[in-house]
Amino acid sequence: MTTIYLIRHGQAEGNLYRRCHSWHNGLLTLKGREQVKALEQRFDGTHFDAAYSSDLYRAMSTAGAIYRPRGLPLRVDPQLREIGAGIWEDVPWGKLLYDHRDSLTAFLHCDPAWQVEGSETFPQVRARVQAAIERIAASHPDQTVAVVSHGCAIRAGLSAWLGMDVGEMDRLPLPDNTGVAKLEHEDGQIRVVYYNDASHLGTLDTVSSANCVYGVAGMEKNALHFRPLLLSQDPELYLSARKDGWQASHGTMDGFDGERFLTAAQENSAQDPNCVLSAHLGDTFVGVLQMDWRQDADQRAGRVPFLYIAPDFRSRRLGVQLLGHAVCTYRAMGRQVLRLRCAPENEQAKRFYHSHGFRKVGEEPGGIGHLDTMEKYIGLEL
Repeated sequence: MTTIYLIRHGQAEGNLYRRCHSWHNGLLTLKGREQVKALEQRFDGTHFDAAYSSDLYRAMSTAGAIYRPRGLPLRVDPQLREIGAGIWEDVPWGKLLYDHRDSLTAFLHCDPAWQVEGSETFPQVRARVQAAIERIAASHPDQTVAVVSHGCAIRAGLSAWLGMDVGEMDRLPLPDNTGVAKLEHEDGQIRVVYYNDASHLGTLDTVSSANCVYGVAGMEKNALHFRPLLLSQDPELYLSARKDGWQASHGTMDGFDGERFLTAAQENSAQDPNCVLSAHLGDTFVGVLQMDWRQDADQRAGRVPFLYIAPDFRSRRLGVQLLGHAVCTYRAMGRQVLRLRCAPENEQAKRFYHSHGFRKVGEEPGGIGHLDTMEKYIGLEL
């Protein structure tokens, strides 16, 4: 009998930033890396004969918990990938909800008829994952194998082995990040011993976040979409956000120069309307993301002159989606670093940036004294 531990990857950028990352490559988050450490501890002392993963970074990084301590080679198999999402790749869930609600609802309910341009269907991903796992099991008779894959892909395989129709897949919960399913393969049959065991995570679990992402009701509360901020038509919205952001950062309006800020935003918007964006929950304004695609481009860095969340939406973990939009935008442009400035007295902002991988690398002049220059590495690497 062959034993297979089928494992979902750790928390990845798509999970945190609320974006559709199926075949789109993203990295593990800081929390995802901690989950991988917990996974490694869970299997400490367990013998493995082989380790497999999909060819996406988040899966390969997670597989390190198994293959690295044992000196095993990692066997990479693209047939273990997540369901391909076609033109939905790297699109914020909030935009898909806003523009394609019916199609997104069908996707979330694993409708066998769901498909968008360039995507797979649920029957296709189920057949693909089934074949991959059965092939791996047949290659390792009477051995123990770790396989790292993705949420929908794992659920698709499990539904088949549990005797469910494709359209019933949504009855199975999405596995938590690094959640484990144990399979046994014997006489050409696969038996599910257990699935979605995340007992090793403790406080590191993310199942509640996953449920928010993959449920329409949750997305309505926490999934943002972005649109160009038309500064020529509504400069007051930008100025109001700038004023509030300045007061929140410095505790005073001393040194505020609204005309200078607006001129800079207009120059950024002239580069491309997508440089200055408003963030929304449905039709409700939530915040502003301003990027300067030219500044620091020669250093392969992407600049964020302004990131703002309106007061009513603070402390709701929405700011990370603006940050994530900047990461994904600049990474697609080949930038290696995300760079911004933060008032040294703004402890809340500093905690936020530090918690998402930024570090202080210098100082720059600001309206009141100096500002801390902070950077986050965004290059794709294992």
